Amino acid sequence: MIRFTHVTKTYPRTGTAVQDVSLHIGKGEFAFLTGPSGAGKTTLLRMVYLEERPTVGEVRVSGTSSLDATKRDVARLRRKLGIVFQDFRLLENRTAEQNVAFALECTGAAPATIAPRVARVLGQVGLSSKGTAYPRELSGGEQQRVAIARALVNDPFVLLADEPTGNLDDRATRGIFQLLREINAAGTAVLMATHNLELIRRSDLRTIEMNRGAVVYDSAEHVPPQEAMEI
Repeated sequence: MIRFTHVTKTYPRTGTAVQDVSLHIGKGEFAFLTGPSGAGKTTLLRMVYLEERPTVGEVRVSGTSSLDATKRDVARLRRKLGIVFQDFRLLENRTAEQNVAFALECTGAAPATIAPRVARVLGQVGLSSKGTAYPRELSGGEQQRVAIARALVNDPFVLLADEPTGNLDDRATRGIFQLLREINAAGTAVLMATHNLELIRRSDLRTIEMNRGAVVYDSAEHVPPQEAMEI
């Protein structure tokens, strides 16, 4: 699924953002990515969808390698990934349905398939009755659910979530986390960057901690071999 092999990312002006990271995320796995601001979490996620490429090392995602991926390869990969951001990134002049449909339109989906697929994912995130609402008419939690529906509409094999609950209150945070667990239970791998340590403590999910660009802790390395997930 996702494999980082001795990956370092250095920027000319700001220095090293990710330092010698090697890790694997397996099919259907749920993993938290945590650490202080500036630890390298967002840069690591950006390298998964090849928005950034390593300065050293290799990122391989479902057979696509950062070493030789063409623009066409990257576009094909992104159609298989779902990406959710802290700030929702919804189009304010489009309804919830139209925001989700836009993701399908961008990938050239057959027009006749768009409406039923949009209805399916809005139902999956609990927003069947909000399809005609504009972002300004939705709560923060509802806007994030629309963003998750948009990320899911192309049936991704992995969902990348960069601080998806960072702008939400505790109740909305719990709701979004439960939704991500349900998505994961249906077979989609989830890699979720978060500062919310309480959320992490309440779960028994894999936790990858970063600090100053390096992975300083990975709970998967502390699981007895017979219980570890094959990745």
